[in-house]
Amino acid sequence: MCGGVGTRLRPLTFERPKPMIPLLNKPSIQHLVENLVSSGLDEIVITLGYQGEKIEEYFRDGSLFGANIKYVYEEKKLGTAGSVKNAQDYLDGDTFLVVGGDLALDFNLKQICDFHKRNDSIVTIGLVCIDDPREYGIVEMNAKNELKRFKEKPLPGEVFSNLANTGIYVCDSEIFECVIKGERYDFAKDLFPRFLESGKKMGGWLSRGHWSDVGDIKSYRGAVRWKLGDMVGTEITGEFYSKGKIRGPISIQNGVKIGRGTSIVGPVIVGENTTIGEDVLIAPYTSLGSNCSIESDSKILSAILYDDVTIEEGSIISSAIIDECTKIGRDSIIENGVVIGPRSNIENNSTVRSYVKIWPEIYISPNSTVSEDILNEEYGTVTNGS
Repeated sequence: MCGGVGTRLRPLTFERPKPMIPLLNKPSIQHLVENLVSSGLDEIVITLGYQGEKIEEYFRDGSLFGANIKYVYEEKKLGTAGSVKNAQDYLDGDTFLVVGGDLALDFNLKQICDFHKRNDSIVTIGLVCIDDPREYGIVEMNAKNELKRFKEKPLPGEVFSNLANTGIYVCDSEIFECVIKGERYDFAKDLFPRFLESGKKMGGWLSRGHWSDVGDIKSYRGAVRWKLGDMVGTEITGEFYSKGKIRGPISIQNGVKIGRGTSIVGPVIVGENTTIGEDVLIAPYTSLGSNCSIESDSKILSAILYDDVTIEEGSIISSAIIDECTKIGRDSIIENGVVIGPRSNIENNSTVRSYVKIWPEIYISPNSTVSEDILNEEYGTVTNGS
């Protein structure tokens, strides 16, 4: 399911749907497709909404990724269950797996399908134990893995469990009888409570491993961090030139150049044709895109840089996210948690304070201190929602 606008991820989703946000230099949904294919689940239907054509343009028929992919577009918002109903022609008469297109995970999805087949349930929900489940649906489940209660986004005093809904469901096609085509209908808000009230058996599958709903900046950063943390050893693709010191794990793609005196400490990923100058420090949990330029005496500390980003001499980037074709002038400081949209220009000797968001195509004059979000009215300004 890839229909959401991704407003909570702005300014990163103005020009891409949220499943196309880079995760270790490839779209996050590509990791999901690769997981499905490696699990033996290669017949895929993608439901599309906001900028969905970019997903279809990227995957096409799926053959390059070992999959057979079909696409179904929504002309209006149909909700999660309504979206799946819209794809009924491809799914009817069979058991099928539903996965949110903005999920990052590392467990084998075939396991939940096998679990579902062993149990007589109309739906099996993937569950994780989570410290703060208030932003998710929570369930009460017995020792037989049968769901007894479900509560979507509980308020304080309503948190009866920390078993959170992952947005991963295995469904029998019988569910289509309960959803009217073309009407908005959600799994969590509408369908699951209805099943429980009518006594239909619903199962819960406890997952092991990493899982993240990449729906906001915090969870996105967390997904990048654990994906980097899962790297093992050093991987070099093609040719690269280095006079610096590298301590893995690190992934270096073709055409990378690393200057004298530079230190890179993994886990780090460096995209193709990126140039890193002299005496640069690249700290662990950093992701650098392709065609970036990191000039001498700079420090990149657990940051995420997309493609074609320029960091000029002497600048410090700390745990920030910088979108494509943005330039950070020399001797500038980008503090923790900052998010900068594409094609922005932060001029020399400037400081962007922690957790500030800067919209696309913003110009910051030299010697500035930016302490509040800067929006561009040519783009949307809403930051809540899906």
